[in-house]
Amino acid sequence: MAEQLQESMKGTTTIGIVFAGGVILATEKRATMGNMIASKRAKKVYQVAERIGMTTAGGVGDAQQLARILTVECNLYQIRRSRAITVGAAATLLSNYLNQNRYFPYYVQLLVGGVDEHGPSVYSVDAMGGATKEEDIVSTGSGSPMAYGVLEDRFHADMTEDEAIDIAVRSLKSAMKRDSASGEGIQVVVITKDRYEVLGADALTKYLAKTSA
Repeated sequence: MAEQLQESMKGTTTIGIVFAGGVILATEKRATMGNMIASKRAKKVYQVAERIGMTTAGGVGDAQQLARILTVECNLYQIRRSRAITVGAAATLLSNYLNQNRYFPYYVQLLVGGVDEHGPSVYSVDAMGGATKEEDIVSTGSGSPMAYGVLEDRFHADMTEDEAIDIAVRSLKSAMKRDSASGEGIQVVVITKDRYEVLGADALTKYLAKTSA
């Protein structure tokens, strides 16, 4: 079982960064099946609440199902309690669901990040239901060792939004150069108390150009 889990979770690079006032969630777009590139436009960041996103690594079907479940549960929380769910509560809810299914696990590793009344935060959630609050940076997937090399070197406390986007893009580019399961483009999501924004092609081109300078 452990070998199967490691095999199915090996391909992808996802990144979470906490900056002053918000969170960056970033991924590349390649989906693989063994040595074959199954998709060049895979979606790996899902909006599950107004100011909360979730990144996915692992089985595509499992990830999509969990994104649907968490979106519904976050909406139900809002309706029942008349207030938005916190990032920690969303991560805990997801953790509980995964833990209940640990004998027939979802083959995923997830990041849940966003902004709530307590400020910005990112949680790492594994397939067995373990949830860990990350204080600043986190990366998952087969490209994470390369991404961490850039993240650890360039991250500093109280980063601006622009600085956080820049190191997210640099980290993904580094992973895409050396990890065959990562590639085909970049998706970056910026979450603050005022907005949930998927960066457009023009904005990404600007940051990519900076990394080549």
